[in-house]
Amino acid sequence: MGGRRGSRTQRKHFKQSRENVWKQPDARPETCSSSGPNNPNSNNSGWQPFAIQNPSFDEYYKQQGIVSPEEWDAFIKMLRTPLPAAFRINSTSQFCEDILSQLENDFMKSLQAEEIEGGDSEPIKPLPWYPDNLAWQSNFSRMQIRKNQTLEKFHEFLKLETEIGNISRQEAVSMVPPLFLDVRPDHFVLDMCAAPGSKTFQLLEIIHHSAKGGYLPDGMVLANDLDVQRCNLLIHQTKRMCTANLIVTNHEGQHFPGCRSHKNISKDSGITNKSDQSITRLLFDRVLCDVPCSGDGTLRKAPDIWRRWNGGMGNGLHCLQIHIAMRGLSLLKVGGRMVYSTCSMNPVENEAVVAEILRRCGGSVELVDVSNELPQLIRRPGLRKWKVRDKGVWLASYKDVRKFRRNGIVPSMFPSGKNYVDLIDNNQKSENVNSEDGAQPDDPVSSTNNLDEEVSDLPLERCMRIMPHDQNTGAFFIAVLQKVSHLPVIPDKSVNSRGNLSTRNDELHEELSDRATEEINELEVSTADGTDEKILQVASEADEKISEVASEGDEKILEVTSEADEKISEVALEADLVDGGVDGVALEINSSEAAQVPADKKNDSTKTGEKRKLQMQGRWRGVDPVLFFKDEDIIRSIKTFYGIDASFPFSGHLVSRNNETNHVKRIYYVSKSVRDVLELNFRVGQQLKITSVGLKMFERQSSREGSSAPCLFRISSEGLPVILPYITKQILYASPADFKHLLQSKTIKFADFFYAEFGQKAANLKLGCCVVVLREGGKSLSNHIQVQADPSTIAIGCWKGRASLTVMVTAIDCQELLERLSARMETEIGNLEQENHGELCEKQDMSGENGTSMEEHKVEA
Repeated sequence: MGGRRGSRTQRKHFKQSRENVWKQPDARPETCSSSGPNNPNSNNSGWQPFAIQNPSFDEYYKQQGIVSPEEWDAFIKMLRTPLPAAFRINSTSQFCEDILSQLENDFMKSLQAEEIEGGDSEPIKPLPWYPDNLAWQSNFSRMQIRKNQTLEKFHEFLKLETEIGNISRQEAVSMVPPLFLDVRPDHFVLDMCAAPGSKTFQLLEIIHHSAKGGYLPDGMVLANDLDVQRCNLLIHQTKRMCTANLIVTNHEGQHFPGCRSHKNISKDSGITNKSDQSITRLLFDRVLCDVPCSGDGTLRKAPDIWRRWNGGMGNGLHCLQIHIAMRGLSLLKVGGRMVYSTCSMNPVENEAVVAEILRRCGGSVELVDVSNELPQLIRRPGLRKWKVRDKGVWLASYKDVRKFRRNGIVPSMFPSGKNYVDLIDNNQKSENVNSEDGAQPDDPVSSTNNLDEEVSDLPLERCMRIMPHDQNTGAFFIAVLQKVSHLPVIPDKSVNSRGNLSTRNDELHEELSDRATEEINELEVSTADGTDEKILQVASEADEKISEVASEGDEKILEVTSEADEKISEVALEADLVDGGVDGVALEINSSEAAQVPADKKNDSTKTGEKRKLQMQGRWRGVDPVLFFKDEDIIRSIKTFYGIDASFPFSGHLVSRNNETNHVKRIYYVSKSVRDVLELNFRVGQQLKITSVGLKMFERQSSREGSSAPCLFRISSEGLPVILPYITKQILYASPADFKHLLQSKTIKFADFFYAEFGQKAANLKLGCCVVVLREGGKSLSNHIQVQADPSTIAIGCWKGRASLTVMVTAIDCQELLERLSARMETEIGNLEQENHGELCEKQDMSGENGTSMEEHKVEA
């Protein structure tokens, strides 16, 4: 490990692209067919095909029985083909219906008409199990879409809409876990291992889509990840959502703070004191626990896993996965639901973890049967029996584990979870135990024929396994857990001889936590000035007391509950490395969404006290502070300049990331639920390390002309949809022609607009930021008094200068709006022509009917 302080998964920066091992080099000899790379007699050594097979893989999963022998060939064949590209339409986008219509009426037909090499009768199609046709899958790999000229238009469409945030590129099976969470708009949701953020984005979509139109949902999503760099990717992904209901934190999943507060601190802290309404502990209605895993379910999109896969890769992650899942359950409300998922096919990482969770929690947690949900999703039941492989040896139960390997192989890896060694040791003290009863577990077992396989008595068939060859996807494992009562006091079963100590330390931790919280809450701020310096001083003194009180107990608890399992993980990983025989490749750990391997603690052992104090005080190194913005002069100027309606909730909803008010560049807006969490975080000494929070609402205008404007802050594009219904000043309503002209030209003089009335209204505005709203067809400029809370309303931010109007949106946003406007205009024109044609035909029919009647009348006469 050397001097690295980060975890093993932090070695590779997320911006560095993975080597494309599906792609073969273009430089191939073309002199004669005999020298081609496909000719086995060729002497060309410059190119070698990538390895998409591994005998150890085949042996391992055949023994585990994850598929029947009859379908093994179809299963392995599918794993060796590239994964089709999939994407999801953002249901909260104002252009959601337009994009869906474009896919159904344009790309489905045009791509089907083209003869594409390697194509299918259905080039793109909606995933049948995803609600409302919002998820789609193409029958082309991502490389095919990038390289095929016929697919160029489709590729450009995907790139543009992804950048805007109207669609999200996401593997199909990765979309499944959030659907089983049953998220509602008022839920507090925790995504424990969130990066790179596709599932977080999906959760935010569900919360916003279910909320009332024009209003922020009452719930929120807290997305966490261990790696700071992956947090940056997570922030980049979720920024496209433009939400005020998101907090991004940077913690180890298994040590996520509980933020328990027993009493509100004084009003001088600047925190709104609502003792009967504010939350006192951070608990969640839903938890998504998509844990780090060996990742062999992603072989189709990451075929480089083939060459480094070995049967023990999952053993080293087993204990960590249990700890993350147990922490998720402890943060879950009674009655709440947690989804445990991996992108691995290994039962040691899947069913074994779920079984151990159920054993530790007793009857307080149930495995939910969701077989009736999403009926069109083909899934298989979880396994109830499996074996463990350790250094080339198959193990059917813990009694078969060799003595010197018991630090790396734990009882919870087996179906029964029984610790036979304890029984043997106890019996040996009282009487001699014969070998038939398992008194010689040190003998290696090399064959599976004579093993008595264990079968779990838990309902693990309620778990779900998604296999690649069922619906042309990747592989995934999902288990839905319901918390029916409070968790019992759970001893740490991974350390056999320290179980009682673990239980006592759990109780000690609760006692110390209560004492520490009371210490900080009793330190009332007596001065009336309420300055930030005084607050920090008081918090510092309180946190020092907390650190002193809790230091001894926390160290013991960490020693018992964390270091033992981490040691087991390290021992198992080292063994797997030796077993794999590849230089360090077994230590590269994949995750379905995040990698949460604990950091190397050797480098931090001498700084434990210092780091704890920094954490408790909220002085996170390298992270800007989160502060409620309370400069009344600036807030008043914003309200007055834009005429913001009094019904818009401003108080307590604005935050900044700068201690100095005069240097605040951005003001963020947070929902009520996020505000409550921030207030709780202040009360408990800022235990949450927040890397991103809220929606950027206002930005300081730094240009020379902007410094002379009546209001120094302009409305950001991200925050405009939220505040738009409440703006009564600095707002214009443009015709489609002027709106399109503005997007195309970027800057237009007042006299150059198509409608002189619009140009005059723009000239009459005050110098500074303004909002231009696309006027619905047929309505005059004076008919609009205030924008209604309609998500389909199209508006952009502009800068009203001394002689012109300039758009303040990015070039890619302008391109998107122009394309959507053109498509809508064509549709409206087509509908209008169709209506006129229909009316003309109706008149002709009526005329024809009348003529026939007259002729008939004459004949009769």
